[in-house]
Amino acid sequence: TDSSHRFERGVDHALQARAMERATSLILEIAGGRAGPVVEQTGAVPELARIHLRFASVERLLGIALPEDGIEAILRRLGCGIVQRDAGGLQVEAPSFRYDLAIEADLIEELARVYGYERLPSRHTAVRARLGRASESQLDVSRPREQLVAAGYQEVITYSFVAPGMLRQIQPEPEPVPLQNPISADMAVMRTSLWPGLLETLRYNLNRQQGRVRLFESGQIFLRREDGLSQPSCLAGLIYGSRYPEDWNQGRDRVDFFDIKGDVESLLTMTRREQDFDIVRGEHPALHPGQCASVLDRGESIGVLGRLHPRLQRVLELPGHVFLFQLREQALRQAGIPAFHPLSRYPAVSRDLAVVVDEAVATGELVKTLRASAGDHLVDLRLFDVYQGDAVGTGKKSIALGLTWQHPSRTLDDTDVNAIFSNCVNDLESVFNARLRN
Repeated sequence: TDSSHRFERGVDHALQARAMERATSLILEIAGGRAGPVVEQTGAVPELARIHLRFASVERLLGIALPEDGIEAILRRLGCGIVQRDAGGLQVEAPSFRYDLAIEADLIEELARVYGYERLPSRHTAVRARLGRASESQLDVSRPREQLVAAGYQEVITYSFVAPGMLRQIQPEPEPVPLQNPISADMAVMRTSLWPGLLETLRYNLNRQQGRVRLFESGQIFLRREDGLSQPSCLAGLIYGSRYPEDWNQGRDRVDFFDIKGDVESLLTMTRREQDFDIVRGEHPALHPGQCASVLDRGESIGVLGRLHPRLQRVLELPGHVFLFQLREQALRQAGIPAFHPLSRYPAVSRDLAVVVDEAVATGELVKTLRASAGDHLVDLRLFDVYQGDAVGTGKKSIALGLTWQHPSRTLDDTDVNAIFSNCVNDLESVFNARLRN
């Protein structure tokens, strides 16, 4: 209101006396009469601020030595009272209507304003600047966002306050931090996941006939700890609808689990330390039990990805499958330092390996064991086929991999490769009970 706008700046407690004297003077001048006695009743009247102004401080902060008499004249014109003057400075009493004058710097600011900013000298500061060095072991915080934008995602910024019921269904634990004075019932707790905001944004877009949605958000979540509040920064994303934009030469395939997994792998690859990460089967209350994976960084969980649970899909009234991910941003910023490896002038030798294992065996674990068994001269290992059917039996699957070896100082012959190949097969048989496929 206009009243609050004025009174929040303070009210001059001495104004009433001056107004009464002025009104009395006008009445006596115009109507005559005789003034009666003044009865004054005061409460908790604030004391006038007394500030010590040093002449040396004026010169140090403004860069110019103002005349001492000129300083005193400016302050008197501003309504300040000069209580005492000595060789070093002035003892100044602020006027009752200037609540903003409290310290020495306030008076110097007023001197500069009245004297004229344009009359103050301009000087270049001589400072030896030390520029920080950019470390190759740290990725810029914008790199993952740029990668997602290049993949067709749109960045959104949602509220950190979410509905308790919605958050409880997505992230039952830990218990969220409630707000003491929430804006509304739908914004009563601090988020422990970025997914509530992304899902609400998805619903908003679907209600406006947007059938293909790709969203991501970078922000903090708020986790209650025994020693206080933790606020880790996370990166989360969501995809929904068709795999490609509608076009005459594109199919109408819908996105699936491997689309979101591929986008997450592209983020992990940016760090140049793909060997540190593993994507393994996981669990999350908001995700489908059969389409959920955890992202591990050297064995430590840094995120999760998968398909939205059918129960939540029905609650949110979403007509199609939704796929989400959430990662800790700090893990994405730790990058490996590039290193040069000399190129071998000798030919490479490739072999294909097809083994039959139980359906429950994770391909990633099999590949990790194979890398350890294949020796130091393995330069490439790729998975090129996975087969399940009557030819391998019920509950089994066939995994076909291509291995390439190259020695830096000599040509590998069949004897060398056969020994390494046999060692790989023996390790797979002992660890996974695998057998060569005929």
